[in-house]
Amino acid sequence: MDKPSKKDLKEQYKNRVIIGGVYCVKSSGTDHLWLRATTDMQGSKNRFAFSVSTNFCPEMCMIEAWKQFGAATFSFEILEKIEKKETQTTSEFSDDVNTLLELWIEKRNGEISELSRSAI
Repeated sequence: MDKPSKKDLKEQYKNRVIIGGVYCVKSSGTDHLWLRATTDMQGSKNRFAFSVSTNFCPEMCMIEAWKQFGAATFSFEILEKIEKKETQTTSEFSDDVNTLLELWIEKRNGEISELSRSAI
């Protein structure tokens, strides 16, 4: 089996399906919920998994809960995904993802005691 060339790998990367959306990070030790928007859902999920595996808090706003309850109590949950359309610019896709985050913030405001949000 032939090894793919760098040119082929670059082409595959450029033609990949880009998935963004809204996710939340929560800890079973607290009722805090951190909503986040991303234009790269898989990358965000991978960064979170790496943070948990190395016990390195991914964000300063979570550090107190991270220290108190431990990395193992934190989970990553995808709330909604959207796919970047071929005709969308990066900026337009980012705007769509941030709008989706605002909708989720409105939806979740009454459900939780503390809400922290972050847009792209």
